[in-house]
Amino acid sequence: MRPVRKAGTDNPGSEFCHPTMTEALPAAARITALHDRLLADALWPQVAAAATDQGLWHWIEANHRFNSLLWAEEDLARRTRVGDHEIAANKRAIDGYNQARNDATERVDELLLTALGLVDAASARTDAPVSTVPPGARLNSETAGSMIDRLSIMALKVNAMRAQTLRADVDAAHVAASRGKLERLEQQRADLAACFDELLADARAGRAYFKVYRQFKMYNDPRFNPALVAERAHGDPDRHAHPCAGGGADASPRS
Repeated sequence: MRPVRKAGTDNPGSEFCHPTMTEALPAAARITALHDRLLADALWPQVAAAATDQGLWHWIEANHRFNSLLWAEEDLARRTRVGDHEIAANKRAIDGYNQARNDATERVDELLLTALGLVDAASARTDAPVSTVPPGARLNSETAGSMIDRLSIMALKVNAMRAQTLRADVDAAHVAASRGKLERLEQQRADLAACFDELLADARAGRAYFKVYRQFKMYNDPRFNPALVAERAHGDPDRHAHPCAGGGADASPRS
């Protein structure tokens, strides 16, 4: 059972968690502030912020938490002075966090589409949600949830690069180069945030919409992965049992 911080002033996201869906749709500035606030907390993400409900902000925080845990495992998986079993454990943890991150992203999309009135609420969590999109609205290829996922990853990159600018064990050239990269990352995040706000504004006005695209990942699923199918066919059922079966998100945060 994961540790959970009690609700209250010690919760770094307490002022954000968790408005009901009758409140205003989330602005990118509020999302990025939550991302940065959580990353500044020494106990998070190992200790999860207390959830008062299963609403939108709970899932935005969950997505960010799984991205953060995934980021740490990616670092550990690149170690060169540990046993192969430790790297294998890191890789399997990566699969699990990837799937959890993806699930949280889809839940964010479901809640936003419902709040925007773009899908029938009763069907929002099915594989075939009933669309209530107004005629003439353009389809946005990227979902709002995916953009929030990318903002989470950008927060991690900004946080990591900022740490490089503060290192005392490197030369001035390293610090200068890191500052230049940090500036570009911050600009990229600001651009993405503006695009997110624009998408929600257009969706609210009936000019745009997006869809939840369910992930059908095959590589961790023993029913579809050819290598796992072959293992099972050769009478070694235990080898294909993956503790994180179910597939990962489209990409690692480092990609």
